[in-house]
Amino acid sequence: MSDWTLLALVIALSLVLVGVAAALVLAGPGAPSARHRKPRPTRGSFRKDKDARETPRRAAIIINPTKFTDVAATRAELAAASTQLGWAEPLFIETTIDDPGTGQTRQALDEGVHVVCPLGGDGTIRAVAVALAGTRTPMGLLPRGTGNLLARNLDIPVGVDLVPALRVAYNGRNKAIDVAWLELDPAEEPATEDSGQAEHPVEGPPVQRHPFLVMAGMGFDAEIMDGTSEDLKARVGWSAYFVTGLRKLFVTRFRVRWSVDGREQDPVSARSFLVCNCGTLQGGIQLVPSARLEDGLLDGVVVAPRTLIGWGSVAVRVLGRSMRDGSELIRTSGSVYTAEVDEPHPVQVDGDVIGEASRLRVSVDPQALIVRVAGA
Repeated sequence: MSDWTLLALVIALSLVLVGVAAALVLAGPGAPSARHRKPRPTRGSFRKDKDARETPRRAAIIINPTKFTDVAATRAELAAASTQLGWAEPLFIETTIDDPGTGQTRQALDEGVHVVCPLGGDGTIRAVAVALAGTRTPMGLLPRGTGNLLARNLDIPVGVDLVPALRVAYNGRNKAIDVAWLELDPAEEPATEDSGQAEHPVEGPPVQRHPFLVMAGMGFDAEIMDGTSEDLKARVGWSAYFVTGLRKLFVTRFRVRWSVDGREQDPVSARSFLVCNCGTLQGGIQLVPSARLEDGLLDGVVVAPRTLIGWGSVAVRVLGRSMRDGSELIRTSGSVYTAEVDEPHPVQVDGDVIGEASRLRVSVDPQALIVRVAGA
């Protein structure tokens, strides 16, 4: 293999590797909007009696205040935009260290709001999803995180200006999507009650059942999240994840014994074990081209290259959107996954490391969450 070919493979696989893991946290608030479209008429405009007065609809906006330097200005901007869109002033509730959004969402439901909008990152979205899953109240995404992959998979506008996303939240159409649940070191009998939460509580026993909407993983992807220092991120920005990704490129493989829907799979020595609810990463890279948010299925991905050439093979297949798998890349589809390893490894959900585990169980609630998306 020539030096130029090797260099090209290194560049390609670095894009995929950090796409699989750090793409969950790359894009910042300055990313361009997904696309521009004419505003839809308000739902009330379709009424036959257009002169009839009706009470303006009201949203709840669950704000993660750590994402903003001026929360008051953001609230004023969204309140003014709501009025212009024919909605009442939103119910604003801020998240706290003790409660990242689940309790606030339940409060909003008690208030009878028409849509609940998480305004923050992936952790805030997950916390809101816990309370909304199984209800008929939709979630309107106001992405202000670093990855925003759920918004990107749903074509929600992403950018500094929140009004385009607010317009979708208010006047978009409802779409039911799946909610995935990951259990760390599960008991023999799977959990059946809604005990999930997006973050560990400040007091009380650790949460063992975590929701996710994009993907969860053990191995290389979690190692990147866990191994990138805050100081490095402060100095070089999102490029820190590329630095960490290249350093973790040959993280020790681990033996995975796994099953899909109760069917035991061949054990494999993996670099990373992923379960995906959707398949598109940053830059349009499709890790799982067949993945759908609403199909009631999850897509398992085992990344298991032994050498640099093996990593190059993974990169070529992913960047080429090939569905052909081999020993370096294994993709499956099912509704329940289990995985067991010999030693505990870091585990991430939607880009956040939630702890270590030697056993995982991942299941799906089909179309349990309603989200607002663009379109008539």
